[in-house]
Amino acid sequence: MMKIWGRSNSANVQKVLWIADELGLDYEREDVGGSFGRTKEPPYSDLNPNAVVPTLVEDDFVLWESNACTRYLANTYGKGTLAPTDGRAYADADRWMDWQQTTVLPFMTPIFWGYVRTAEDDRDMAAITAAVERGMQVFGVLEKRLEGRDFIMGDHLTMADIPVAIQAFRFKILVKDRPGLENFDAWVERCRQTTGFQNWIDKPLT
Repeated sequence: MMKIWGRSNSANVQKVLWIADELGLDYEREDVGGSFGRTKEPPYSDLNPNAVVPTLVEDDFVLWESNACTRYLANTYGKGTLAPTDGRAYADADRWMDWQQTTVLPFMTPIFWGYVRTAEDDRDMAAITAAVERGMQVFGVLEKRLEGRDFIMGDHLTMADIPVAIQAFRFKILVKDRPGLENFDAWVERCRQTTGFQNWIDKPLT
């Protein structure tokens, strides 16, 4: 039996929940992290010494790091669909997953925390504005990638889309006064139609 540990409003947990739902997998989920706490206490601390979410447990196999969990499920249960079989295509998809962590997340963190987790009077608007400007530049790269494509890898959803789309959705919801990115906006809307996105991501940000 598969179990996913982590609060459902965490973007990192949402990656794993989304792909699990796309694959039609049976799993249990238990809230830990954030307001639920318990990440530094057994049994969770025995599974994940980093005290962060998510953690995926399947039988006696324990895996943490959100993109690693996403890759594992794609490779194990979605080879040829969510995980490309061609080596170069797989590396390409993998590249975009890393891009989410190394390039997208650094500007999304001040935007999300500034608008969602900080009272309006306490917001550092200079930092938020700088992050939005950087976001427009970075998502401009994705805009070009999506030219003539429905999804990052082509005509269907893959593991490449999932980590990026969660952050892109947050950017689109939070940054309302921005120039249009037509391919980007259309791609986000296509991702919003998928089962896992509707189940876990398309909800008020908290």
